[in-house]
This record gives sequence, C-alpha cells and structure tokens, in this order.
Amino acid sequence: PERPMVFTKNPAACCLDGEEIVIPALCRDEETGGPEQVDYEAELGVVIGSAAKDVSVENALKYVLGYTCVNDVSARWWQKKGAGGQFCRGKSFDTFCPVGPTVVPGGEIEDPQALRLVCRVNGTVMQQDSTASMLHPVASLIAELSRGTTLVPGTLIMTGTPSGVGMARSPQVWLKAGDSVEVEIEKIGTLKNKVVDG
Repeated sequence: PERPMVFTKNPAACCLDGEEIVIPALCRDEETGGPEQVDYEAELGVVIGSAAKDVSVENALKYVLGYTCVNDVSARWWQKKGAGGQFCRGKSFDTFCPVGPTVVPGGEIEDPQALRLVCRVNGTVMQQDSTASMLHPVASLIAELSRGTTLVPGTLIMTGTPSGVGMARSPQVWLKAGDSVEVEIEKIGTLKNKVVDG
C-alpha cells in the first residue's frame, strides 16, 4: 500500500522479556471462534526519544531513542470480527505486546533497514527475514505518523511483521498454553515469553 495501515495498542498490553503472554478466557470461548485464534507477529520496535511532529524523512531517525524487539500478539477473531473491523481490541489484551529484552540506543544501529529478524515457537523457526524487506522503512514511518500528530517521547512504533504468521500457514499454527515464543533481532537480542491460559 502507498501508506501504512495504522492502529494502536493499549499501553496496558505491554509486558517484558520473561513475562507470560496470558490468553484471556474470552479468546477461548467457542462463541468467539474457540481457542485457535491467538497468533504471534515478530517486529522491530522503534522508541521515540523526543517530541516529533511534521518531521521529514531525512531527519526522522534523529528522533529515535532506540530499537527493541516486539511481539504484536493478536487474537484473530477479535481482530477480524469481534470489534467491528477495528484491529485495536484483538491486539490490545493484557500482555499482548511483549517488549525487550532491551532498548539499544539509536546511534548504535547504523541502519535499521539491515537487521535480521527471526521468530521461533517452541524452538521452530516460524518467521525469518530482514528489515530490508519492510514495505515502509523506519524513517518513512516516523515521518508519516508525525504528520499533524505529535509522537510523544516514549512512543513505541511497531513496524510490521514478515511472512510466516500462524494464521497464514497451512495448517494454521496458533499459540497455546505451554508454548515458548522468541523474537530475535540482530544487534538487539532475543525477547522470550511463555504462553499461559488466563
């Protein structure tokens, strides 16, 4: 697409490296598609360090505090059907935004479009690509999102996920209690979280 598709996640969805991804009971209700709907999405996270509004692509990276690993955990029934077509609900349940294990200062990442990204579920590689494949580079995302809108310090921009998510696989792969999910990004580290039922 010419422009990025934008949605928000509730800040209460954030959890840290080593904390549990909790699948809420409403995601296991047969009325809402049953237990097979919770998915992983490995992504590069960009943390904004200073207020950014109407910034140019050329200056956009100057507003980056640092980079981190994120997992855009998504309840697909709630994303697609349960909230009137809005993504926010299905991606904002508590613990559905693991972040970490650290924030690497922006100056230490020479090119955010040259990082290898890998997602593993129970040790099996599910996603593997480079940030060079992103449809919208980091600088372009910051410039676009700051048009007419102030990105306050601490804003976390999740930059999109490569192919290999569970919903798109054949057969489909869904997260379940007992699973372990890892998001590894070159020069940043590995975000690790276990999955439990809530």
